[in-house]
Amino acid sequence: MFDGFQEEQIDTGEASVFVRFGGEGPPVVLLHGHPRTSSTWHRVAPRLVEAGHTVVCPDLRGYGRSRGPRFTEDHVGYSKRAVAGDVVAVMKHLGHPRFALAGHDRGGSVALRLTLDHPEAVSRAAFLDCLPLTEHLSRITVEFATQWWHWFFFAQPGIPERVITADPDSWYRGDADAMGSENYDEWRQATRNPDVVRAMLEDYRAGLTVDRRHEEADWDAGKRITCPTLVLWSRQDDLEDLYGDPVAVWRRWATDVRGHGIDSGHHVAEQAPAELARALTDFLQPAPGDSDSDRCPPGREDDDG
Repeated sequence: MFDGFQEEQIDTGEASVFVRFGGEGPPVVLLHGHPRTSSTWHRVAPRLVEAGHTVVCPDLRGYGRSRGPRFTEDHVGYSKRAVAGDVVAVMKHLGHPRFALAGHDRGGSVALRLTLDHPEAVSRAAFLDCLPLTEHLSRITVEFATQWWHWFFFAQPGIPERVITADPDSWYRGDADAMGSENYDEWRQATRNPDVVRAMLEDYRAGLTVDRRHEEADWDAGKRITCPTLVLWSRQDDLEDLYGDPVAVWRRWATDVRGHGIDSGHHVAEQAPAELARALTDFLQPAPGDSDSDRCPPGREDDDG
């Protein structure tokens, strides 16, 4: 995996972040989702390098080989704000104070927080198979609660740790052939680590508490994404079934949105890497007249939604 990429463990103050990076050209950060690691991008990252980009793939705080602070009852140490700060610190360390960004699943929540908290750092943002957390929570239906019940199970104190770590291979199921053997082995090693399992649960606990409050505060303050925004979703997953057109939902949060579905299951980077890489490459190409001025400045948008 990741032939020609370098690896580094970077201290961000509160966390130690494992990162893979390679290529030359405009930088793009790829943020994985639950319960994956940065290795989920192993079929996409080389394609973006070939397209002329520097590609940076970190393990999110607490996932994979990254480590965060001690766990606390307020879950702040694993909030999307904290993880977004890690990404900014990593990119500054690597010499990229401004970059494009793509986040999948929980990584999409980090990408949203990073884009709102650090608009000067983000030139373009892509959100893959995800919505803002508050959009999910404000649309809870029987179907959502039935299919996404794990959000609320993971929020319970103590119980999910005991259940998952008792037999992590049964809880976290994957296919080595579909994932790629090295990706599978790295992911399996992570999911067998009780500290990683606890950190992944803290991610979800933060999502229902401190992250929700941060999103609500931004919405009330009128903060919106103003850089070019791409929304992609998996047609074989349930996002469109639950919410209709995901682009329409994201237009509540961003002023310049485009997007489409990809014929894939949820883990699109593993299942449809060529189509995903093409979509990202097209999106990352600057349009005529684009310049450094297309970064995300702090933005407000009048909206009574």
